[in-house]
Amino acid sequence: MAEPPPRREPAPVRHLARITDITLAALTLVFFVAVALATGVHNPWQGPIPLGLLLGALLLVRHRWPMTVLLLSISGIFVYHLTGHWSPAGWIWPAAVAYFTAATTPRVRWVAAIGLAQLVYSAVEFRSVLDRNPTHYVLHVAGEGLLLAILIAAGLTYAAAMRWRERLRETDSRAHAAEERLRVSHEVHDVIAHTLAVVGVQLNVAADALEEDPAAAAAALRLAKDVRNRAMTDLRSLITILRDNPGDTAPQADLASLDTLIADARTAGLEVTLDEHGDRAAVPAITAIAVHRVVQESLANTLKHAGASEAKVTIGYQPRSIIVEIADNGRSVPGGTDVIEGHGLAGMRERVSALGGALTAGPVPGGGFAVRADIPVAGSTA
Repeated sequence: MAEPPPRREPAPVRHLARITDITLAALTLVFFVAVALATGVHNPWQGPIPLGLLLGALLLVRHRWPMTVLLLSISGIFVYHLTGHWSPAGWIWPAAVAYFTAATTPRVRWVAAIGLAQLVYSAVEFRSVLDRNPTHYVLHVAGEGLLLAILIAAGLTYAAAMRWRERLRETDSRAHAAEERLRVSHEVHDVIAHTLAVVGVQLNVAADALEEDPAAAAAALRLAKDVRNRAMTDLRSLITILRDNPGDTAPQADLASLDTLIADARTAGLEVTLDEHGDRAAVPAITAIAVHRVVQESLANTLKHAGASEAKVTIGYQPRSIIVEIADNGRSVPGGTDVIEGHGLAGMRERVSALGGALTAGPVPGGGFAVRADIPVAGSTA
């Protein structure tokens, strides 16, 4: 399977990162120059401002080249000190953001080594203070070391948090993909079950009428072929969802397809009546799919198992919910025993439950079997 392309952050996130970089660059310039002025520098253009501009400008590309930004920042600080300038800001603080950013990369060991080398040089350069004020010398060196440790630790913590967030995002993505594949498997089951039921009935009709009524047998075979072709089209589209690169979308059944379902069942020998109340055009797509699949699976079960001659499909389109009832006059469950749910009934129940609805199925008094689904309308408020 091809490796997926790097994830591109949304535009608001990229804009926020750019604004953050500009802000950090401006603060670096302002604070570095302010510290220099506060310590008696009379002409900041002779050192503090050029270094501040360099350090700030480098931060604008810190995400793209973090190690390069760190090395150039340190080089600028070295040049600043070697040309006779001094700043109480020290060696580490002016490059604090560069250190933090570089510490979020896999090259954190190199960052620590570079920082340690800079600390050693800083301690050697500052040794002139050791004889006059040992306490100040120790505080200066220890403070630089502590700041470096804090920056590296913060970078490591931030990188770990980002990796954790990415893993959570990948887990959510895989869970969503698994849910989508489960949904597609339900679609595949419904299509196959309906097709086999209708085709099976038509093949039986063709076999029985082949000698006495060849025309009727031919008509039954043509219908079986048409149903099979429609099913193959749906299945080919559905299977693309299960492949590694599901660029296409699965065919979504809608309420307009109910007429085809009813016609297929009638030609299979089941007398089906459709009674609709309300406006089907106002039903959201996700609810319409559920309604279609409940009717499809119920009629397929009737054709395969019930031995029924009649079935009635009643659909009530209400503002907040859709009531779907499919009842047939087939065989009742002997002795009133519980209905054993197969994949079809279980799939219908899961589909309806996922939308917050309820489905019941079972024998009815006087004979026959009925399925009733109460499906909330997506987006409606209780």
